[in-house]
Amino acid sequence: MPIIPWRPFWEIERWFEEMEPEEWFEWPRWGLRKWLEETSMIRTPRMDIYETDDKVVAEVELPGVDPKNINVEVKDNVLKVEARAEEKKEVKEKGYYRREMGARYFKRQVALPTEVIDEKAEAEYEDGILKVTIPKAKPKEVKEKKIKVKVKGKKEA
Repeated sequence: MPIIPWRPFWEIERWFEEMEPEEWFEWPRWGLRKWLEETSMIRTPRMDIYETDDKVVAEVELPGVDPKNINVEVKDNVLKVEARAEEKKEVKEKGYYRREMGARYFKRQVALPTEVIDEKAEAEYEDGILKVTIPKAKPKEVKEKKIKVKVKGKKEA
């Protein structure tokens, strides 16, 4: 069996090989997050957001997450979801043994499409889907006021 040399920066090298040269200078904006997602350190969960007449609903995919490891926050019309999942796998077969442990961290933050009542948000988790329901705030009445423009320095006749 051949010996494979250790390359400590293999993941970064692979990342630059796959990336187009014109993207190299843009990577500080999104590169670290993408690299962390690809190396399974942090994941951005998929999310659907929709509105009804009286509420905003967000459905977030969080497979394999224990509900007590989910943190949901609504503040200033921004929804923030964080979750942590731990995996433990063990395979024992004749002449073969493998054990894998890992952790996944999900994080997503989005601005909501309309004004909401932050403190009345509710969340429920079922079958790997987190459903966050937030009531809409009533639109503020905009009053018009006619303003008379005064002209300075002009004498009236």
